[in-house]
Amino acid sequence: MKLKGLEMFGFKSFADKTRLKFGDGITIVVGPNGSGKSNIFDAVKWVLGTQSAKSLRGSRMEDVIFVGSDDRKTLGMAEVSIVLDNSGKTINMDYSEVKVTRRLYRSGESEYFINDNQVRLKDIIELFMDTG
Repeated sequence: MKLKGLEMFGFKSFADKTRLKFGDGITIVVGPNGSGKSNIFDAVKWVLGTQSAKSLRGSRMEDVIFVGSDDRKTLGMAEVSIVLDNSGKTINMDYSEVKVTRRLYRSGESEYFINDNQVRLKDIIELFMDTG
């Protein structure tokens, strides 16, 4: 199983839809302080189901939603998706790629998706339970 892509919208410092693609081999994330490197890793942890705001460097879960800036308004939700290469069938699904998505609204409501089908958090956790 390999991470092929990451898409973030409204997640922490990523106000705009941002797509990252990961090729074969080693991927290195570099940039100046404050450019969002840690937020990329927080996004991966978050979409995989973490429920601890503290582990995401926040005090409450809504802190992952973009709070606005001088020239940008506050957003009402955060969304993160990861695409995993499942050609080796590490995940017990009949798909060569598996897309996992998590949304959080400012109201506190959360939504979870596997391959664009709405699921429960429990389903996300169980999906990765035996993957190592």
